[in-house]
Amino acid sequence: MTGASSEQSERSERAGVEVREARHDDYEEVAAFTQNTWPERDGGDYIPDIYHDWIDGEERHTAVAVVDGEVAGLAQTVLLSDWEAWNQGLRVNPEFRGRGVSVAVTEQLFEWARQQGATVARNMVFSWNVAGLGQSRATGYDPVTEFRWVHPDPDRAGDAGDHDAEITADPRAAWRYWTDSEARDELRGLALDPDESWALSELTRGDLRAAADDGGLFVVQNEGTRGFAHRIRQYERPAADADDADSTAEETPETERWVEYGVGAWANAESAAALFDAIARDAAELDADRTRVLVPESPRFVSDAALCRVEVADEPDFVLGADLTS
Repeated sequence: MTGASSEQSERSERAGVEVREARHDDYEEVAAFTQNTWPERDGGDYIPDIYHDWIDGEERHTAVAVVDGEVAGLAQTVLLSDWEAWNQGLRVNPEFRGRGVSVAVTEQLFEWARQQGATVARNMVFSWNVAGLGQSRATGYDPVTEFRWVHPDPDRAGDAGDHDAEITADPRAAWRYWTDSEARDELRGLALDPDESWALSELTRGDLRAAADDGGLFVVQNEGTRGFAHRIRQYERPAADADDADSTAEETPETERWVEYGVGAWANAESAAALFDAIARDAAELDADRTRVLVPESPRFVSDAALCRVEVADEPDFVLGADLTS
């Protein structure tokens, strides 16, 4: 198919698709087609639970596609910095698939982000979501990086292994290590964003200084800097087994306290053990039930975590990006 005929086909597919800003009174239609987004996976979609709060706020734009008067899809873009946008929540009503809805919504998000000065838009797709990966590539994203979650146990401080490292809180040492680290290369400079959950942005010196000021920077020193991690947020979420708990139990925890760390980077398994110990102690001091640390998806980093007997997520997640200057 020639370029001209391909463009004509895309325009034809998107005929009749109107894209506008999301409204609160769209909720019922959005909830109807997002309640069971991944029927083959455990857990439901988060959008119906947070929709009203999710579409509000500055420096974010939520778009819906309308076909024949019905909401056919939606997605959101959020400005993470003066040049980075994060796109998320792309959903298409099954009744309107094949009509160019995802392309129309995504292009509108790209245009809005460009108007705010963003030069890149990124998104995240679960590695098991093959349809989502294909959809992202078809709408203009290219591969960027992949990462894995690891979950040090807050109650296991000191169990990761023997080591002689010292833990400091020097943001200059952490930044120097990061700029020349294997982890930075693997992650293309990205870490968890400190403000937007489930988003990645470029790690900055300011992020590390802020973590140090908050008592949440952990730098491994052992004949030089050998790694670091930084805490970015704490939050409560429904307990994983709350719905399955025995209703006759006297005390059933309804929520779990989570602590998240923006990135974990280290030189070898020994420094990984020291770092995980520091994270475990910090999380325990904050009365955390669970932790989550972003690490590069590579055989070395994932196997180092496994060697340290730290829980590792079953699957990685992929990050893709679109050049908004083209």
